[in-house]
Amino acid sequence: MKPPVTTAPASPATDVAELATTLRLACMRISRRVRFESADAIAPHHFSVLVHLEKAPRTPGELASVERVSAPSMTRTLRGLVDLGYAVRSADASDRRCVQITITPLGRQVVSATRESRNEWMAARVAKLSAAQQRLLQDASAILDRLAAQ
Repeated sequence: MKPPVTTAPASPATDVAELATTLRLACMRISRRVRFESADAIAPHHFSVLVHLEKAPRTPGELASVERVSAPSMTRTLRGLVDLGYAVRSADASDRRCVQITITPLGRQVVSATRESRNEWMAARVAKLSAAQQRLLQDASAILDRLAAQ
C-alpha cells in the first residue's frame, strides 16, 4: 500500500507569482477583446491616437512618444486618420515648421461611438454575472486602478 501523497502548501511568493500571471493574462484577454469592439470598426491604434487628440492638438512627435512608436509609424497612422477625415494637419501658429494634428468633429463622433460600443460589450457580459460577482468586480476594479497608477 502506497503512503498518501501530500503536497506542501505553496509559498506566499509562489501564490503571488501565480496570481500575477493569471491576472495579467486575464487583463490582456479582456483588453484585446474590448479593443476590437468598435461601432465603426476603427483600428485600435487609430482609436488610441484619437483619444490623445481629443484632449488637445499634438505634434506627430508628441504622439509617437506617447504611443511609444517610431516617427514613421506615427506618420502612417496620422495619414490614415487624415484620409478618413478623423483628424486634420495644420501649421503650428508659433512655429510654421511644426505640424499640429487636431481631431475633427467626425473623429470625436467615432471616439464617442467606439466608447459606447465597447461599454455595451462589457456591460452585456457583466449583466450575466450574479450580484455577488458584480460586487467582487467592483472591488477588483478599484484595486486594478490602484495597481495601474503605481
